[in-house]
Amino acid sequence: MDGGGGSSDMTLAFELAALKRLVEPDAVFSDARTWSKYVGVVSEEPTYVVTNFTRKNRIRQDFFSGPRGREESLENVRRQFDTDRHVFVGTNEADAALAEQVDWEYLPVEQAAEAADWTLGEADAEAATADDEDERDDWP
Repeated sequence: MDGGGGSSDMTLAFELAALKRLVEPDAVFSDARTWSKYVGVVSEEPTYVVTNFTRKNRIRQDFFSGPRGREESLENVRRQFDTDRHVFVGTNEADAALAEQVDWEYLPVEQAAEAADWTLGEADAEAATADDEDERDDWP
């Protein structure tokens, strides 16, 4: 995954669930920006869930799925961001099938983390993070 041997002309999309598996998603985004042209988040979750997660983790994304589904989002991103490679980082077979369907390369988050030296959290940490999304951070 590092930029040393591959093309930096790449669009990298994270499934929100994959991003939640990473211990330091902000550092992952910063690192990915050094060897990717565009980096963003794609999810079936409502827009506010993605926005809350990225805001809390100080992630500046070049694109996100918004109200569209993942398939439409990936197709639109591919049309908008003309790079040599389009890579989708996900967590399961459904993510892999989606990537193939929309002509993106698929990379499981475990492989991406190993290749880029990112730290994975516990698999059940995703559920705990999802519960936190419903909490308001403007309350005492």
